[in-house]
Amino acid sequence: MKQEHEKILFRFHSDLFDEEMVETMWDFVIDKDKGLYKLDNIPFYAPLIASDDLIFAEFDDSEQMLTYKETREYSGNSIIQIVIMDNKTDVNKIRDSFLDKGCQSEKVNDKYFSMEIPFDLNYKPIKTELDKLEIDEIIGYAEPCLSEKHKNDLL
Repeated sequence: MKQEHEKILFRFHSDLFDEEMVETMWDFVIDKDKGLYKLDNIPFYAPLIASDDLIFAEFDDSEQMLTYKETREYSGNSIIQIVIMDNKTDVNKIRDSFLDKGCQSEKVNDKYFSMEIPFDLNYKPIKTELDKLEIDEIIGYAEPCLSEKHKNDLL
């Protein structure tokens, strides 16, 4: 049986762009009557939310769609935003190198992608690779949603 999906609108302030933004993402329906959904996307820009988080959303008349209200349960996954700084670097090569380490990603364009760090992965070797690529001026990256588990991996 295929699980039902709903598209949900996320409205947030972006520190990166210093403006209000919206992003829509697919979510699994957990309990429609209670407004509970599980995020089935890797967020491109929305901070403080990660794939598999359990969220509460309601229909918003002004938005004319389901709209995120709050996170009810965090998955423990983390989201890293990556910008390719070097014009000679193939974005897919970088994405594939992290996929080999267990990190899926969603590409926005040839210069930007968002990557998921699953809860069960140790973030330390992944961060080491991110830092190396950043020092080499191949990428720049941000950690808009770093779980407590992944923060503790770095201690």
